Amino acid sequence: MSLRMRLQPEALGTGMTSQRVRDRLVERLREEGIRDERVLNAIRMVPRHLFVDEALATRAYEDTALPIGHGQTISQPWVVARMTEAVLSVAPKKVLEIGTGSGYQAAILAALGLEVHTVERIGELLRVARKRFRSLGMNVRSKHDDGHIGWPENGPFDAIMVTAAAPALVDALSAQLAPGGTLVAPVGGASSQSLVMLHKQSDGSLSQQALAPVVFVPLLSGMID
Repeated sequence: MSLRMRLQPEALGTGMTSQRVRDRLVERLREEGIRDERVLNAIRMVPRHLFVDEALATRAYEDTALPIGHGQTISQPWVVARMTEAVLSVAPKKVLEIGTGSGYQAAILAALGLEVHTVERIGELLRVARKRFRSLGMNVRSKHDDGHIGWPENGPFDAIMVTAAAPALVDALSAQLAPGGTLVAPVGGASSQSLVMLHKQSDGSLSQQALAPVVFVPLLSGMID
């Protein structure tokens, strides 16, 4: 897998968004257990400061979640990296993301050369994310829809990533997973969530394991224009 993106001058950053600052974030992630160099290189290259409001750009390379409006957040870089590592464990080609948000996680997947399909229920977030994808030259397929539904007409998917928490894994999403594929999602309520990796065997049977405690916004139904 190679990193696939076109960096404009504003994506390179200066000061608190410079390459040196990004490199420090990568070293911190490596110290915290992220081992896949493909993931670390994607984190290093994708300009996270372009996926947050300009007022928060100086905090973009901190290892923390940041608000993006509409009660949503851009995930902590360690969580993005860990979920991406889990997805790459099955050598996927086609990935479905539920919860586009700022577009950052989809951009990381696209930079790794994956065919990315992403679904977002909040129209304004999706419109802004699409502009970011275009500005970076990323071919990300996106849809404004209820994430619980997924994108069945484009399935099955080698991997599915859910970036919002539900009390249990959503059956409609696991049904869109190809045999041999994996689904990574936070599961639980507001007080306790675990990042879970579900694997579909070649015979269609399912197995799962918990990866880490996490905190995500809830996976809500319906759509907002």
